[in-house]
Amino acid sequence: RRRCHRSTGRLRTPATPWRRQRWPCACAAAADVSRRTIYTHFPTLDQLLLDAAAGAMSIDVHGALATVSDADAQTRIRVLISAIADGLTQTLPIGRKLIKLTVDAPAASGGPKRGYRRVGWIEQALQPIQAQLGRRRFDELVSALSCLIGWEAFIVLTDVRGLTPGQARAIITTSALALIDAALASGTAPE
Repeated sequence: RRRCHRSTGRLRTPATPWRRQRWPCACAAAADVSRRTIYTHFPTLDQLLLDAAAGAMSIDVHGALATVSDADAQTRIRVLISAIADGLTQTLPIGRKLIKLTVDAPAASGGPKRGYRRVGWIEQALQPIQAQLGRRRFDELVSALSCLIGWEAFIVLTDVRGLTPGQARAIITTSALALIDAALASGTAPE
């Protein structure tokens, strides 16, 4: 995916005119991957371009998490939610379009349609408690937090519930911390 995103910038040069009907071949060649790889991750050109734009606009979550010297997962999740919430003003319009494309796209074969950034960020934030939880419980916590952290939860809380972005951030943070507390309180399950 990263190579595909980087390659979209090289595709719009005068030497390689953009042809909508040949986008998978051009992108695959520029990213040095197969067309199948392109189609697996990006079923449509619109999805590729929106995902690349979202990636380019993406706030530096890895950088924000790197500044946290605390190994406490709750502190790290707070930083993650703050970094995402701070970037929502810039990324939410594209996020809404990506959600629509994801919902409208045919079922993915063998994996999720999108979400790799979010899952990676959550795993990075929770890394200090991974061994304590064990693989299965860690994966369950990452899945549960994936429902809370991202565009979808902010859209529900602002559009459906009528909350301000600040109120939505507070609800998401409180809910995420409760999930972490519950996972830690239930102890380590045998793998």
